[in-house]
Amino acid sequence: MKFHLNQAEGLNLFTGYGDGHVFVNQQRHDETSLVVTPEDILRDWCDAGYEQLSPAHFAILRDLHPEVALLGTGTQQRFPHPRLTAPLIDAGIGLEVMDTRAACRTYNILAAEGRRVAIALLWR
Repeated sequence: MKFHLNQAEGLNLFTGYGDGHVFVNQQRHDETSLVVTPEDILRDWCDAGYEQLSPAHFAILRDLHPEVALLGTGTQQRFPHPRLTAPLIDAGIGLEVMDTRAACRTYNILAAEGRRVAIALLWR
């Protein structure tokens, strides 16, 4: 699916997605974990996959100082244990967990509104 968003020039936005990949500003990212903020892209956030998530992964998100963090967990919504997300909770940063496609759409809306948002994507 392709997105068409004419606002928010200069921001990292999802311009499409499919099975195992996303497009950020027309650049394809295949089956790799990544973190996207309106200003930055961090590759290889947790390439070992969902089962290997640790508090350190969520500390990376915390250190980006978002108002809200989104976690896209692939084709299925999977909720990490609160002990893993403690760095965000302790910092007062909200975390929304959803499948990757919904997370990409939500991110675009928040980024276009000028919100400080970070999204972390996992494929496996």
